[in-house]
Amino acid sequence: MRIDVVTIFPQYLEPLGLSLIGRARESGLLDVRVHDLREYAVDRHRTVDDTPYGGGAGMVMRPEPWGSALDELVAGAGPGSPGPRLVVPTPGGRRFDQRLAADLALEPWLAFACGRYEGIDRRVLDEASAAMAVDEVSLGDYVLGGGEAAALVIIEAVARLVPGVIGNTDSLLEESHADGLLEYPVFTKPARWRRRDVPAVLLSGNHAAIARWRRAESLRRTATVRPDLLAQLDPAACDPADLELLAAHGWVPGPDGRFSSVEPAVSD
Repeated sequence: MRIDVVTIFPQYLEPLGLSLIGRARESGLLDVRVHDLREYAVDRHRTVDDTPYGGGAGMVMRPEPWGSALDELVAGAGPGSPGPRLVVPTPGGRRFDQRLAADLALEPWLAFACGRYEGIDRRVLDEASAAMAVDEVSLGDYVLGGGEAAALVIIEAVARLVPGVIGNTDSLLEESHADGLLEYPVFTKPARWRRRDVPAVLLSGNHAAIARWRRAESLRRTATVRPDLLAQLDPAACDPADLELLAAHGWVPGPDGRFSSVEPAVSD
């Protein structure tokens, strides 16, 4: 996968040379290129922002440097070749989640436009959408100082799903959000630490019992910490033990075939 990032702070992306992504770059699984937007400015001061039309606080990123930077990216694809899928981190975008991460991981080429200040002139994204797919993406209901931090998060979430980046692919199947639930608690050696014991079932060697315990803990944790996720869980994917546990936490299949919240049957 090729990943291009356009930013006014190239140094912000230096963590992409570390850990999993750094090793994937060294092995050739990922081709990451960072571009300085100021190199595409049209004046000697390398200006990339200006005051907003209509008044108001803050500054807006000018269209000329962005247009030139994105034109160069598209031109690099070559005649007849598909260009990158452009990801624009912005608090006004669609919510980023594991499903979108998996979708983006299927792309051969992603580009990230890291805005700053009050954002990028809207005409840039409208113009870009004529040449490539454009996704405006938000990490959540809050505002960052710029798109770089969000780009780092999205790139890490996506890149780890690219085949070969993670050695043991089984770990991707059991982690949080892989099946719409939060992951079960995990433990390692020693079996007893500060008078706290690892759950006995995990030491039993009974793989069926361990799987059942992990499933129950995953459901219980999701019901407690992220009950909103249960509204998206398909009751048909749950066995009788799952349904009993969820009912104890106040979640039962509704008439629409989805889980809905009721008064809990019991409390922990």
